[in-house]
Amino acid sequence: MSWWRPSDVGYATRRLLGDLGHGARLFLRLLALTGPALRRFGLVRDQINFLGNYSLAIITVSGLFVGFVLGLQGYYTLQRYGSSEALGLLVALSLVRELGPVVTALLFAGRAGTSLTAEIGLMKAGEQLSAMEMMAVDPVRRILAPRFWGGVIAMPLLAAVFSAVGILGGWVVGVLLIGVDPGAFWSQMQGGVDVWKDVGNGIVKSLVFAVTVTFVALLEGFEAQPTPEGVSRATTRTVVVGSLSVLGLDFVLTAMMFSL
Repeated sequence: MSWWRPSDVGYATRRLLGDLGHGARLFLRLLALTGPALRRFGLVRDQINFLGNYSLAIITVSGLFVGFVLGLQGYYTLQRYGSSEALGLLVALSLVRELGPVVTALLFAGRAGTSLTAEIGLMKAGEQLSAMEMMAVDPVRRILAPRFWGGVIAMPLLAAVFSAVGILGGWVVGVLLIGVDPGAFWSQMQGGVDVWKDVGNGIVKSLVFAVTVTFVALLEGFEAQPTPEGVSRATTRTVVVGSLSVLGLDFVLTAMMFSL
């Protein structure tokens, strides 16, 4: 008994290519609406507050505890080689290069991304988007574009907060609890972290992740089936697709940045 047929493969391929094409068209349209969206910055500001300010608590707490863990694990690892003074450098590089952008993007997808998908999906289910089109109001310009740029602006700021709080957490564990010399902690960090290579790469990663996660959330909400089950499936897909995209892009960006 055959579990698949060539026609099934062809149908799945056509559907995948159609979805990719539709997503690419929507992404290019959002980029084209950059000027109109930023000219009405009040809408973008409200989304920065909704996506960024309301995510600040989970980002801050998560960054603090990640810093705690890095401080403990880093100290016991470096102590084997007599390099415990480099704890500050290890914590800072781990956060600004990798953990800051990646963990922030994953948390952003789970908290803000699902909110965007559910909000737009419910607007579609309630026929609010159709009503806007009947009144000659473009829902992509009025609804999607401000949310897109709000997420793109908010997530890098959250990543910076995550890294800063994580470094503070590493300092609390390493200096206050364990007893690492505070001068060595900060001097090793300042001397070993390159602003352009390390911090700059982290900023580029956070921007790419912000665009990816926010766009996935908007696309899933905009294409959700107008039913409760459709909205719930779209919300789940936002977390899954957004998280996997972040992890895959992290590998690609790391390979490109540190091979140059």
